[in-house]
Parts: sequence; structure tokens; C-alpha cells
Amino acid sequence: MARYDEIGVGYARGRRTDPRWLAPVLDALGSAGSVLDVGSGTGSYEPPSRQVVAVEPSAEMIRQRAAGAAPVVRAVAEALPFAAGTFDAALAVLTVHHWPDWRRGLAELRRVARRQVVLAYDTRLHNDFWLVREYVPEVASLERSRPSAPEIADFLGAASVVELPVPWDFTDGVFPAYWRRPEAYLDPAVRRSCSALAQTSPAAVDRGMARLRADLESGRWRAEHADLLDLPEWDAGFRLIVA
Repeated sequence: MARYDEIGVGYARGRRTDPRWLAPVLDALGSAGSVLDVGSGTGSYEPPSRQVVAVEPSAEMIRQRAAGAAPVVRAVAEALPFAAGTFDAALAVLTVHHWPDWRRGLAELRRVARRQVVLAYDTRLHNDFWLVREYVPEVASLERSRPSAPEIADFLGAASVVELPVPWDFTDGVFPAYWRRPEAYLDPAVRRSCSALAQTSPAAVDRGMARLRADLESGRWRAEHADLLDLPEWDAGFRLIVA
């Protein structure tokens, strides 16, 4: 519970719902009228016009939820305070990798809802991100400790797994959101909104940002990543899993 009470300050300013991801999330929920949003954070991607209950362990994240957001229960995924089959669908958006016992949490999603919709990512592809490879390689060990999208899909017995590429002008500041806008990572507020950086040694992140700044000023970054500059979107490993 304390993790996002520490690193989640100002989270809502950098993490804003992007309609290009909201649309497939809504499609994945199908006709579900009641939805449990587990690890809801500040409420991104909670479906409008449905009966939604949110679950969030962090008081800091709950504090940042917008007025009029779904009612929220302070609890953890591994012990959901609801009876079996209470909801039509359970939604978990970019949260499973934070759960101490992710398998138990996913089992709880299956217990309380007939349908499970999980947005996760392939940690292998995240570790192939240029920011990790070239500037903050220390992130890789953190990512290797987290459950990867293929593991999650296998555990749930997924009916479908949909690739969600990251548009170059993405408005939700997920870790690889600025793959074509590298200057953004020099902003401490941007880095605080990325748990992969917020949970990595500050000294390692500072060293990486100093190298990135130098490479941007010299033109080296653009010379070495010219292949990215005209791409409209890029696959960072995000997957929408439906079971």
C-alpha cells in the first residue's frame, strides 16, 4: 500500500487517459454492465456509462481521483472484499506487475467476475526500449522481477491477446510513452509518473539522464534513432488480455 503513497504524488498530472487505448478496453469489456476496476489508481480507463466499483490500496492515489469518479474501496487485489460472481467483468490496467502475489490476485479476479480484462506488458520488449538499453540498464532487473504479459495470459487461459501500440503523441505517460520525444525524460515530473524509473536507484537514473542530455545536445540520439522519427506508433509490448 505504501509504494504509491510515496511515488504516486502528482501521478494524475502525467497519466491521462488516451482515447486510443480506452476504445479497445471498452470493446474488451463487451456487454458487461458491472465492472470491478482493480488497482484503479486515479481512475484512468474506467468505463463510462457502466456500474463501476474501484479497488485501490494507495491513499495517495485515491486522493487524486476526480470528482464524480467511481466509488472506491481501499483493498488489495489478493483479497478482494466481494462475494464470488459479484461483477460481470474485472478490469486491471497496468497494475498486475505491482501485486506482491500476482497469481493470487488474478485468481481473485476470476472469483469475483466472469470476464477478466487485463492490460499488461511484455517485460522482454520493455527491456528492449532504448532508454533501458542505452541509458538506465538498471531498470532491466526490476522488469525481469515482474510478471510478463505472456505469463498473465497463460495463467488466465486468455481467449484473446491484443497488441496496443504506443502512438508517438500518446497522452498517457507510461514508461515508454516518449519513445519519439526523448527530451521529455529530462523532466523530473515525467520520470515520477513512470514506476520503472521511480523505483530505480536515483543515482542510476541521474547518470542515465546526464548521458541522454549530452546525446540530445550533440545530436547523437537523433542520428542513432533516425528510424524512429517518422513512425506513427511503436510496439513497446503492451497487451490487452481478455479471459
